[in-house]
Amino acid sequence: MGILCHMQSDLCLQAGVTPQGETIVVVYGLALFSSISTNSRLREKGEEFIRLSAMDMERNRLFFASSANYIYATQLPSPQMEGAWKTLSPASIQLIDLEAGDFITCLEYLMEKEALIIGTSSGLLLLYSVDDNATEIVGRVEGGVRCISPSPDGDLLAMVTGFGQILVMNLDWDLLYEMPLDDLPEDVDVHESAFSAEFSFEASISWRGDGKFFASLSKVHDAFPLLKKLKVWERDSGALHSVSEPKPFMGSVVDWTQSGAKIAVVYDKKEEKQCPSVVLFERNGLERSSFSINEGMNDTIEFLKFNCNSDLLAAVVRGETFDTLKIWFFSNNHWYLKQEIRYPKEDGVKFMWDMTKPLKLTCWTLDGRIITYKFVWVTAVMENSIAFVIDGSKILVTPFSLSLIPPPMYFLNLEFPSAVRDMTFCSKISQHRLAAYLSDGSLCIVELPLLDQWDELEGNAFKIEASYSGTNYGSLSHLAWLDSHVLLSVSHFDFGHSNCPKRNPLDGDVRPGYYLQEIEIRCSEDLIPGSVTCSGWHAEISNQIYLEGVAIGIAPNPLTRYSAFVQYDGGKVFEYMSRLGLNRGTGLQRCEDMGFLSSCPLIDITPVGGYAREKPLLFGLDDNGRLHLDGRILCNNCRSFSFYSNSGDRMMTHLVIATKQDLLFIVDVTDILNGQLEQKYDNFLPIILKNKKDEDDSISINIWEKGAQIVGVLHGDESAVILQTLRGNLECVYPRKLVLVSIVNALAQGRFKDALLMVRRHRIDFNIIVDHCGWQAFIESAADFVKQVNNLSYITEFVCAIKSEDIMETLYKNYTSLKSAKVLKSREMRSTDGENKVYSVLVAIRKALEEQIEETPAREICILTTLAKSSPPALEEALRRIKVIREMELSTAAEPRRTSYPSSEESLKHLLWLSDSEAIFEAALGLYDLNLAAIVALNSQRDPKEFLPLLQELESMPTLLMQYNIDLKLKRYESALRHIVSAGDHYYEDFMNLLKKVPELYPLGLQLINDPHKRSQVLESWGDHLYATKCFEDSATTYLCCSNLEKALKAYRACGNWMGVLTVAGLIKLGKDDILQLARELSEELQALGKPSDAAKILLEYCGDVENGISLLVHARNWEEALRITFLHRRDDLVLVVKNASLECENMLIGEYNEGIEKVGKYLTRYLATRTIRFDLVAKKNDPKFSCIDVRIDETSEIHDSHKGGDVWLIGSEVKRKSESKSYYPSLDSPRARRNHKITSKSNSIEQKNYTHLMSMIMKVRVQYFLHEMLKSFVMISRILTINLWKITLGTLEVVQISIIMGNTSRVSSNSITHNVCVHKKLIRMVRSYRNTMYAVCFRGIYHIHF
Repeated sequence: MGILCHMQSDLCLQAGVTPQGETIVVVYGLALFSSISTNSRLREKGEEFIRLSAMDMERNRLFFASSANYIYATQLPSPQMEGAWKTLSPASIQLIDLEAGDFITCLEYLMEKEALIIGTSSGLLLLYSVDDNATEIVGRVEGGVRCISPSPDGDLLAMVTGFGQILVMNLDWDLLYEMPLDDLPEDVDVHESAFSAEFSFEASISWRGDGKFFASLSKVHDAFPLLKKLKVWERDSGALHSVSEPKPFMGSVVDWTQSGAKIAVVYDKKEEKQCPSVVLFERNGLERSSFSINEGMNDTIEFLKFNCNSDLLAAVVRGETFDTLKIWFFSNNHWYLKQEIRYPKEDGVKFMWDMTKPLKLTCWTLDGRIITYKFVWVTAVMENSIAFVIDGSKILVTPFSLSLIPPPMYFLNLEFPSAVRDMTFCSKISQHRLAAYLSDGSLCIVELPLLDQWDELEGNAFKIEASYSGTNYGSLSHLAWLDSHVLLSVSHFDFGHSNCPKRNPLDGDVRPGYYLQEIEIRCSEDLIPGSVTCSGWHAEISNQIYLEGVAIGIAPNPLTRYSAFVQYDGGKVFEYMSRLGLNRGTGLQRCEDMGFLSSCPLIDITPVGGYAREKPLLFGLDDNGRLHLDGRILCNNCRSFSFYSNSGDRMMTHLVIATKQDLLFIVDVTDILNGQLEQKYDNFLPIILKNKKDEDDSISINIWEKGAQIVGVLHGDESAVILQTLRGNLECVYPRKLVLVSIVNALAQGRFKDALLMVRRHRIDFNIIVDHCGWQAFIESAADFVKQVNNLSYITEFVCAIKSEDIMETLYKNYTSLKSAKVLKSREMRSTDGENKVYSVLVAIRKALEEQIEETPAREICILTTLAKSSPPALEEALRRIKVIREMELSTAAEPRRTSYPSSEESLKHLLWLSDSEAIFEAALGLYDLNLAAIVALNSQRDPKEFLPLLQELESMPTLLMQYNIDLKLKRYESALRHIVSAGDHYYEDFMNLLKKVPELYPLGLQLINDPHKRSQVLESWGDHLYATKCFEDSATTYLCCSNLEKALKAYRACGNWMGVLTVAGLIKLGKDDILQLARELSEELQALGKPSDAAKILLEYCGDVENGISLLVHARNWEEALRITFLHRRDDLVLVVKNASLECENMLIGEYNEGIEKVGKYLTRYLATRTIRFDLVAKKNDPKFSCIDVRIDETSEIHDSHKGGDVWLIGSEVKRKSESKSYYPSLDSPRARRNHKITSKSNSIEQKNYTHLMSMIMKVRVQYFLHEMLKSFVMISRILTINLWKITLGTLEVVQISIIMGNTSRVSSNSITHNVCVHKKLIRMVRSYRNTMYAVCFRGIYHIHF
């Protein structure tokens, strides 16, 4: 705990000091998570001892073979057992009956046989079944069995005999091959007892992880001192694959990593008067690397094993006074000692790694005590730049803010009396303190100076003295600072440890178990500023609480001083309150709402601001990758996690998660507190596993290197995540979501400069500065923006990036969630006019530049940029400014402002770089400055042959004519028209041609012309244009304005305005016969156009033709007018004609409305049935039972099946229903049609079609008016029965229309499913009974008439 061991020099620049000087401290180490002790009671205490062991991984059983030939089978306790340190009775004890003098030499568990294979000194091979308690002799080996080693796949057994032979056999006990372990002389017989006695040392065989090779150590004869060789053998044939040079190997210690990359052995360097060293060999027998164990010269290594991941190497070192279990880790070509645990010499401790869990190790002693250790890699990031690297008894310290060097190099070195087992660091404003617990049981305190006083400490080594204490702390773990002078830790009292006390003055007699200890720290020496305080520290236990369970983690409470949360094994969480706290309370209080569902080796705590929570958030990560919070699981595949805060108060705003699928997720704290993780992050699964369409790829980031973990984050504006790869290097990434959050946070606080710097650094679209609150709000702050940034290069870059698009609604829509009320209000007021946005923002920036920044050439360049990038570009104004600069250059008078502007050439080149050269050339022409246009053309690298002829031609023209031609070229027609009019009457023809070319200029032309004759010509030309474009009414009016009656008559007749035609005919004074002829022609034309009423009016008024007039009125169904005319002329015969025609029309309309009523019922029922089924699908989808089913229903089959036996489709025969359904959907049999006519919980296309068709059936207003007029005529001719029949028909139609309106006005979102289903069921019942309603209306109508 407290190690930064993975970093490479080329990447430490990214991981150390941030661009703005914010600093971090990286802690990465192997911490002891828990230790569980059990005790196997030996039958003969004191005389019997444990000799060998084997492990059954499937059933978690540990087997021992004792010196008395007993087999002990011990069931290891589960981690959740409380009081696990208590003595447990073994599951079984069985004596292996051997001959006198024979004893067990080898013990291995064969998973395939579910039995133990036992080798004895006399050569017996026994297969012992623990469950059946049966022993079987499977063979006998001459010379005895010294070693048995099963292959990793369990198919082969390799053994070494007492005669120095290697035997390899299968599980059927067939010998496959045999070879000598050593290279023996030819005249030596291995079966001679005198020779075999020389091979009494313990042999060892180690297999490679894939089982293709195995290695052994062989003695070199006639060598002094004793030398050995490392030999590598092939599995298939037993052939010697490679052999090393003779070396002074110690004992028979050899172990091959599971990955197969390295073979670990031990060198005995007594001849060199050095301590032993661990050496790593390759498969080819060549030495790869080595490191010293840093112990006494006479110390020995008896056991050496890699864990199952091959990243940790453990060894038992036998010393003169005690034995030590050491664990090393390799990184950056250096072996770091991560853990050291001491045992008494008499314990004879041995160990084995768990075969499946790389951080679990089991030790046992000669007297039968078993200790299971669990370790955990701890990572954290603190508010300081100091990196601590634990390496045995040293802590290598490097402040990244001063020196960017990777471990094993360091800035300063802290040397402790013994190996460091645990450490914690406290960083306050004025104090930096470190506490370290050592393997000898002592506690050391170090105070470091402030970072600005570290310059003189570089390269120094400081020897740290142990703190004075009148009591022994026990075995400490999980150190945590409650304050700068108070430590909290978990102490384990187990009398088997060499540093375990006999007595504790706080409690008197100490019982074994776990204690929560509060330790007060004070210093008796005067603290010297700028120096490292290494001695004079006193540490006394101020409070000690016995724990009824195993405490596996401590997290200091960031919100309450002298308070911490303690996690028990199993996931229970308690809050510890010190006596030094404000409430003066002490003890542990259960936190029911903060517990975990299982034990979490990694816990971290963070405060949350802005929410109604009195306690911080306590997160836990268990061994299975489940991330816990408040008794629930947030993520099931988490590898590591950390927190991010976008403010200086360190209140968490985002949770950063790295999953086992190498995905990085940034989670909003609001999503966690509101329970929206599953909805927004889909259980943190990769897209390929979710198998969804249109997946938002912004919710996760692919981590480029497999197995990388989160070390920590940089808070605030830095918004970085530090990852540590398996290769060991630290790398820094900037997730887009965190970057955008920090930018928006800076903008909300009005820190425009910081926001702009982040935008530039992370290549974010500059428009976020404008769009985050709406461009209207930014305009109000433009002056503040310019004042804060105060860098014209940055402002110019910002101006060039402004565009009309609202990126908060497009590019970054799925990244940020703005919560500020001010921001939301501003966004609601946002205009959708993107062009107005660009123009308005740049105008505001330009105004702010002129007001806030003094005149400099850079300011002028920036102003020109705002003009060039405006929408539309204000190129003419920019050229005017350049023209002013050029005039100052050409002026002979002294101009003091000249130095405040760039040269005209520089300005023009900048403008040409920003905009299209052709557009700038045209803008120069638009200023009518030919010299400026020539300069623009020359600077834009245009060929003189292209522009010189044009400029020369324009220069030769009169001024007005030149301006007219330039305007025509630039398509500025209004200006061209004004200029050609000003040029005089000689260019009247050009004036008329321009009007005809651009008809929109006719109104302006009339304003510019005062001559009446010319105005008449303009009007006539305008009328001709309108007539040609079929605007006949307008053209007729225009002709009348210029008194051209013949063309006006023609225009009125073309548009069918018969009144205008006859009026103009009167103005022309046509004769009576011509008028009559014209009227009859107009009548025929109107009849052809479908206007019988107008045609009848012409015949009646101008021709006096009553009969044909009445006939046309009847044809137009204008019954009231027809009756009026017949009575006017007293034509009873025509009255009868009108009555008969109305009767015929009545019968036809009643038939049509009855048919319409039937169709409305059919389609309304269909619509309601479709909608009801869709609501049922939505309800099923929301039901957890159906959440994994994509429910679809075929409309043409399921709706019909779900309403069998009812009048679902229409009211009529089944044959008619089928035929009409087929005609309405003619292509439902095709596969594509079947796909498009599916009813799903999210699709309502069929429902929408039915809705549209139903709404089109509602009676229109004009139809109602027509019926009203017809019924009035029926009253006039006393058709009472007909009126009653219409009342019945229209009453029924009214009920159906109400059904349509009621059914369709209830079309709301499918969230209120229950309410809508009830409404639609009611409507279905109403529609199914509408026939009965029709009969009831008929009855009421007849009853009313008779009454």
